[in-house]
Amino acid sequence: MVSKEKMERINELARKKKAEGLTDAESLEQQLLREEYLANFRESFKMHLDNIEIVDAEPNEN
Repeated sequence: MVSKEKMERINELARKKKAEGLTDAESLEQQLLREEYLANFRESFKMHLDNIEIVDAEPNEN
């Protein structure tokens, strides 16, 4: 999971980008933070999907 401070920084950069634009350094920082966030999200989502078990409640009458 991404730390609270990193999430706040991601949101701060997003607001600044809309309001006034970002410097090259800020754009790079935003890209790196987003990549870290997405990597964590994907891993968490994959773990969640791996724990799903499908159960057929009715027997198949074929």
